[in-house]
Amino acid sequence: MSDFDASALKGRSVLVCMGGGIAAYKVCEAVRLLARAGASVHVAMTEAAVQFVAPLTLQALSQHPVATSLLEGTQEQQIGHIALADGADLALVAPCTADLAAKLRAGLAGDVVTATLLAFRGPVLLAPAMNVHMWNHPATKENFAELTRRGYHLVGPGSGEMACGHVGEGRLAEPAQLVEAAARVLGPRDLAGKRVLVTAGPTREHFDPVRFLSNPSSGRMGYALAAAARDRGAQVTLVSGPAELEPPAGVELVRVVSAAQMDEAVLSRADAADLVLMAAAVSDYRPVRVHPRKVKKTAGPETLELERTQDILAELGARFAGGAHRPRIVGFAAETEDLVANARGKLERKGADFVVANLVGEGGAFASAENEVVIVGREGEHRIGRAPKAVVAQRILDIVAR
Repeated sequence: MSDFDASALKGRSVLVCMGGGIAAYKVCEAVRLLARAGASVHVAMTEAAVQFVAPLTLQALSQHPVATSLLEGTQEQQIGHIALADGADLALVAPCTADLAAKLRAGLAGDVVTATLLAFRGPVLLAPAMNVHMWNHPATKENFAELTRRGYHLVGPGSGEMACGHVGEGRLAEPAQLVEAAARVLGPRDLAGKRVLVTAGPTREHFDPVRFLSNPSSGRMGYALAAAARDRGAQVTLVSGPAELEPPAGVELVRVVSAAQMDEAVLSRADAADLVLMAAAVSDYRPVRVHPRKVKKTAGPETLELERTQDILAELGARFAGGAHRPRIVGFAAETEDLVANARGKLERKGADFVVANLVGEGGAFASAENEVVIVGREGEHRIGRAPKAVVAQRILDIVAR
């Protein structure tokens, strides 16, 4: 499974509603991953879906009977469509074909899938899958637009080569993406209506067109925080230094390079924020002189004169000290020693509400997929053990957004 926090699925009931399409084979893996994440999975299939995947396969993967007919007596007695609807926390419609989307918009109930979904009152996650021209047809676009207006969630479609030979948008999202989207929908929504500003990645301070001062930050922690805040309902702006990462969907991305650019981007947006997460590894120094052309090597020693960059966290703390509107400000600290003491000193000097600190060089900081941190606040400390950064991000928000 890809690197994300699937804990929201544990102990929850997920109803997988399968439409008829060649992409149905990918849903089998999604069912397996959902069950592995701790969800109780039930499956309902249209008559067309049964032509692509055997119900016995889904029964083996989900460990529950599979509903294939609205009127078949034994199935209706054992696991009727109303029972399916009443027992689920989330309905995942995958593949959601053009035909199935049209039926859902119209409120039809002619098979076990559409009848169950019409009776279901929880969140519905649609995973479209169809030919690129079908996806781009105005009728299909209108149907999905109306369904999302009603509150249905959407994952995908992706782009690429299709079974029909066409290339373009319309591919079913990958199984891990389906599971991640399900976890996102079922996760906490405690940041709904809040505006969250996140910084991520390194900054670069050039001294000529081809050389710069920087650090090894990958941006993963900041990107994970942006995705976690989005998943909890926030409107998120991510200010990112140079990072080779795919930005989280549904997040406003502001790309910067230098500390000065990040300073301007953050301060111009901080007044509107409710929570500021300063996860970027901002360069502390920059060259005094920036050369317009590449500096050539010389035979003797060379000296590079440096000056301090903007201290964005301290500027934020001073800006909102004692103000009527103050966003909650969270700083980050990468330390090599005296972790808690240094973090607490930073908390007091910078006027932050929390400082999230971790030790560099112990496998949990720069460029690592995992992290372990100590969150230092004015009322105490919280330790988060080693885990994938997506999981750590959720735990950080559990504390700082409380």
